[in-house]
Amino acid sequence: DGYFCINVLEGQAEVNGNWTPQEKALHEARLKAKAKRRLRKSSSRNSTSESFSESGEVAGGDPHSPKGKVNTNDRKSRTGKGRGLPKKGGAGGKGVWGAAGMVYEDEEPDIHDPNYDESYQGDTVYETVVPEIDEKELEKMVNPIVQEYFEHGDTKEVQMLLKELNLGQHKYEFSSLAVSLSLEGKASHRELTSRLLSDLSGKMLSQSEMGRAFDKMLKELPDLILDTPDAPQMLGQFIARAIADHVLHMSFLDCYKGKVDCEHARVALDRAAVLLSMKREMVRLDNVWGVGGGLRPVKHLIKEMNLLLKEYLISGDVSEAEHCLRDLEVPHFHHELVYEAVVMVLESKGDTATHMMMKLLQSFWKTGLITVDQMNRGFQRVYDELPEISLDVPHAHSIMETFVDLCYQESVITKQLRDACPSRGRKRFVSEGDGGMIKT
Repeated sequence: DGYFCINVLEGQAEVNGNWTPQEKALHEARLKAKAKRRLRKSSSRNSTSESFSESGEVAGGDPHSPKGKVNTNDRKSRTGKGRGLPKKGGAGGKGVWGAAGMVYEDEEPDIHDPNYDESYQGDTVYETVVPEIDEKELEKMVNPIVQEYFEHGDTKEVQMLLKELNLGQHKYEFSSLAVSLSLEGKASHRELTSRLLSDLSGKMLSQSEMGRAFDKMLKELPDLILDTPDAPQMLGQFIARAIADHVLHMSFLDCYKGKVDCEHARVALDRAAVLLSMKREMVRLDNVWGVGGGLRPVKHLIKEMNLLLKEYLISGDVSEAEHCLRDLEVPHFHHELVYEAVVMVLESKGDTATHMMMKLLQSFWKTGLITVDQMNRGFQRVYDELPEISLDVPHAHSIMETFVDLCYQESVITKQLRDACPSRGRKRFVSEGDGGMIKT
């Protein structure tokens, strides 16, 4: 009733145009309350919209206050309806798959997915795809494998490394590259290459691929002889060994009869034909490259070194002796040559053998063919066996001292090695005029 009376009074005052101070203050208070109610209703209907006053500032907040500014990075709900909890129960955020312990089930492909393809549906199999090696990169990849094989000689490791490479249609070129590298190496390298081809045949390379590789080698002979003049003969030995090891087909040579124009290729094929005709009864041409390096028996090496030294004493050719010693490929056994040379000096008559052997050891020392360790070891062996040698050679100690002094003067041995040379003490009985003293 009081509210109705006030309204009636205000209406009469508005009509009459007369406002009392109390009525005017009451009217302004009612207008402000009505505006606040309208502002709250509009903000609750649209949380994304903002109410601005006539001055352009956000209603209900101080633009200069940090609490009045809207923080766009705040994860709390700005609608006023949430409870202030973090989104996704704390399992969201950048780089996070979900809450701890959450298990995801397999999702069925969606037919309405634009990337859906019915023909590719089913079990997914993941495989490691190795790109095929380009022909230009093949040599860079194969050369280290072959060079390491020459050091360890393990064919199984080579097979394992080749399986990791995708040689593709250039697979046959591995054989030709291995043979080319062995032509520039030692006889032991060529023996290892023949064994490698034998082990790879039937496992990683077929007879047709091996034949294709040797056919390429025959065509490249004019270029190979520039670095290796004996390439035609060596390639012929490779072909003969490959046929004997069943790496190549028995009819490989028959395919070239009357069809070869290159002179070097004919030399290689003739060499292979001669070897096969001589070794027809043998299953394998195992000795086509000889037995290389440490694979030789010790007795055989000693015999070869004795023969080398005897031929040198006859011919006096130091370069030929050096060539023969290098061909033995046993740098760890060179102390045997030093031992045999010194023993020959002790057993020889005259000074000719002494000076020749000194000259030979001096040449081996200067060229680095015989190392300090091998030289010292050879002389030390003679020092240790000198008492036994003296039984057959009575003057062995004096000859040894003379030869050691000569080698030291020519810088063949060190001072420590010269001082280590044993000397036999000689006593003389008392003679007239010695004053009764025993001389040593």
